[in-house]
Amino acid sequence: MKQISATALSKERNIETKELFKILTDKKWIYKKNNSWHLTKEGRMAGGDVKYNPKFGEYIVWPSNIDLNQTTDYKETLTVTKIGEQFDISRQKVNLFLSELGWIEKGKGGWVTTNAGNKNGAIQMEAKNGKPYVVWNQNLLNNKHFNRLISEATGNIDVAIQEEKQINESDDFRKKFPANYRTPDGHYVRSRAEVMIDDFLYKNGIVHAYERKLNIDEDMYCDFYIPSHKLYIEFWGLEENEQYAERKKIKKGLYAKYNFKLIEIDNNDIENLDEKLASKLRSHEIIVD
Repeated sequence: MKQISATALSKERNIETKELFKILTDKKWIYKKNNSWHLTKEGRMAGGDVKYNPKFGEYIVWPSNIDLNQTTDYKETLTVTKIGEQFDISRQKVNLFLSELGWIEKGKGGWVTTNAGNKNGAIQMEAKNGKPYVVWNQNLLNNKHFNRLISEATGNIDVAIQEEKQINESDDFRKKFPANYRTPDGHYVRSRAEVMIDDFLYKNGIVHAYERKLNIDEDMYCDFYIPSHKLYIEFWGLEENEQYAERKKIKKGLYAKYNFKLIEIDNNDIENLDEKLASKLRSHEIIVD
């Protein structure tokens, strides 16, 4: 989203700069102190941000498409503490779940929202000491992806079981190729090639999940997931099969749609897996011996 200064915004909207500052002040999005303009919490909720210029210092910018008629009320947002109280878990766990979803990430000594987080109601804030934190729209409490993680973590597996049943009923491939191969770390996978991939990750100390459901609106499971780097691995083993090729096309499209990091492994890679997978992991800053 393009962000511009108030002066530039006033020109785009054909509003006098003085009048625009009055609008922003009346809405309590900005205030003036020591002859400088400062952004309020409500201003951040409206989309405002602070930038720095070596020559002019800090200045406030706004989305070029900002709705000047919108209403903002910081009191209606949810902090991670409030969210934790709703589910009887700590705010630290709430942040871990939100990070697992890929909606926030650590940065500048605090938590920073991602593009996915913005789409799911995240609002970036900054404490007086400059530490970033995130507050959330009330809709988070009803978000199915967030609630699924909470349910799984708190022992309410009914939701996960129901989702698994629904996927299995609609995914012929998963029914046709059951996970009967046991890996050294206890996973059950669907082919000998996947045993090799799983074993490589296990022996190199890379924490991973097998067939993790992606936190997207579409129903899709990955082959492997490395949570520390938000990285997915897919093994394409039956590309000569027309139905499988179509399935692969759909999955790759979804990875691209949500801008997820993906490593692809095919049968040629399996022949020299240690070298090939190690190289692909290095490209994502995961170094193995």
